[in-house]
Amino acid sequence: MAYPTVALTKSAYAYEEMRRRILTGEISHGSVLSQAQLAHEIGVSTTPLREALRRLAAEGLVQLESHRDARVAALTADEAKDLYILRENLDPLAAGLAAESRTPGDIENIQAALKQLTPLHDAADLDAMTAHREFHRAVYMASHNPLLIGILEGLWDKADRYRQIGLQGQKDSQKDQKRVREEHIEIADAVVSGDAVRAREIMQRHVVGSLGRRAIAVLAEE
Repeated sequence: MAYPTVALTKSAYAYEEMRRRILTGEISHGSVLSQAQLAHEIGVSTTPLREALRRLAAEGLVQLESHRDARVAALTADEAKDLYILRENLDPLAAGLAAESRTPGDIENIQAALKQLTPLHDAADLDAMTAHREFHRAVYMASHNPLLIGILEGLWDKADRYRQIGLQGQKDSQKDQKRVREEHIEIADAVVSGDAVRAREIMQRHVVGSLGRRAIAVLAEE
């Protein structure tokens, strides 16, 4: 049995830890990252930390500049609005295509992801945030449109941070949690049953009520 190298293991650990700190707001957006200090805090050398930062930079979470410390990418109301406009159009498109193109394997993945969903109580609940992301990934992967999938992967990488900002600004009420749960069930049912029109309509409604849209107002106030 082949085991991963120590460097790869430390790089993966550094990536997960840095991503957690950024997404939960433990490290605020726009902050300068001292690589030497962070490596010491996390318990790795600077080499795996740099590898982790490069991976985070590829996801749009970190900005790297030559011969300077890294910086957590800033969040702005304008970018939040741009992301929302794109998602409002592309997520429903993907859901409709998924209803037309889903395979038995896609259906299994969507239903499995649906079962993993739990209410999102606060911005530190990364497990719930990840489960929500995986459900939407299962839906847009079922579109079998490589270009659209690639675009949505990039959008969701950025949107994760804005969802956290939206939740920090205002926690979901029990009514919100119930609505979101029902929308997820309806999206899954529409895709599985092959109802493309309904899948698009419900997904659009879901995006309109999303945390990403809420983040626009939160950042505008800041």
